[in-house]
Parts: sequence; C-alpha cells; structure tokens
Amino acid sequence: MTLPKNYQAQQNVLKEKVILISGGGSGIGKSAGLIFAEHGADLILVGKNPAHLESTYQEFLDKNLKPPLLHVMDLEKSNENDFQEINTVIEKEFGKLDGLLNNAGILGDKTPLENYKIDVWKKVFDINVHASFLLTKSLLPVLKAAENSSIIFTSSAVGKRGKAYWGAYSLSKFATESMMQIFSEELENTSNVRVNSIDPGRVRTKMRAAAYPAEDPLSLLEAKDIMNAYLYLMSNDSLETKGESISAQ
Repeated sequence: MTLPKNYQAQQNVLKEKVILISGGGSGIGKSAGLIFAEHGADLILVGKNPAHLESTYQEFLDKNLKPPLLHVMDLEKSNENDFQEINTVIEKEFGKLDGLLNNAGILGDKTPLENYKIDVWKKVFDINVHASFLLTKSLLPVLKAAENSSIIFTSSAVGKRGKAYWGAYSLSKFATESMMQIFSEELENTSNVRVNSIDPGRVRTKMRAAAYPAEDPLSLLEAKDIMNAYLYLMSNDSLETKGESISAQ
C-alpha cells in the first residue's frame, strides 16, 4: 500500500498522544521522535546506547520540543519482566499509550545461509523479532487504554521477497510482516488498536551504509524525508488503515 496521495499532516495531529519508539536514539527512530514531538506528541525513547539517547534528548531541547522520557534497554538481553516493567511505568506516568513504533533492528551478516554463524543468527532474531513481539505484547494493556492507538512494525523489501546473502535479516523481516498481520487480525474486532508496518526504503542510515558500503550516501533520502508515512500511521488520519504494509517512498 502507498501513502494517500499528497498526504500532509496537520500541525497538531499528534497532540496529547503518548508514543514509544524502540531504537529511538539514532537514525529513523530519532527522526520519528523529533517529528512526532513537533506535531504535539509526548515521547518515550527506548535504546541501548545511553550516549545516543542523551544526544537525542539534547536535540529535543535545542529545538524547543518537550523532552522525551528515556529508557536504556538492551533488547537482546532483556527478559519478559523487563518489558512488562515499561508497561507499568507508562501506566503510572500517563495512564495510556497511543502509539508504539517497533523500530529497533540490526542487520547481522550479509553472507550465504550455508556460512551463517548461529550466534549472529540468534542475535538478529532476538532484536528484530523477539524483542518487538515482547514489547508489543507487554504494552497492549496501555495501548488498549487509549481511545485509539497505533502499532507500527518496521518492514523491508527483503521481508516480502527473499534475497541472496540477506540471511537472518531477510527472514526476520518476513517474520515481522507475519507478526504484524496476526496482531492486526487478532486485535481488529476486540480492541481499538490498529496494527500496520512501514517499509522505509533506501534511507541514509548506518545500517544502509553497512549493507551497501560502496553506495553513495548522498544518493539516498535522509530519515527526516520519509516521515509522512510515520505521521500518517500514528495519527487519527489512519483509523481505517489496518493490517497494511506502507511504503514510505
């Protein structure tokens, strides 16, 4: 599915919404947090690297935006209780959660499957699949407490058609697409929670540079240039969009 033609979010489209972003300290997650705040949202940023989160926090201050809550968390090593603790904190602080962006992810190795190292394989699935599942599952109580809420999973073109040498990353994105569809069907008639995914496309990020080291980064869009799709799915403009995979470009 493509974004509605000429979509333009209203300035306060996310006013009074509370949104959590995993991988919120850099790249697409950081850009999403800033644009969500510019449109009125309160942010909770989850990330592994304290320095990245603190740098992003300072950028909020520099732009005169309401500073986000920061939560340092290693998604690979966290257990279910750690994820449930986030739900408890949000319930106490806000009483609800209007949006969840499952953005955190790693590339792993680009190598033939027959050569793939099992420790890297497990790490990719722990972060790209298991963590987003546990985060979504654990936050459903506060997501259901909102008047309407949106869950966004991060997809990829290699999660729709397998590609040689993309190994665990490609397979993890197939799993992500399936998880999005299952959550969407299970929640569609029993809650006010809608679930979709976004394929960011070719974006100037560290992950893209690692995947394509010979590529000219200046030929790519920056993360801030693809935020319309994220604003659309997080806002009430997408109330009827459910179980869809949106292309950000």
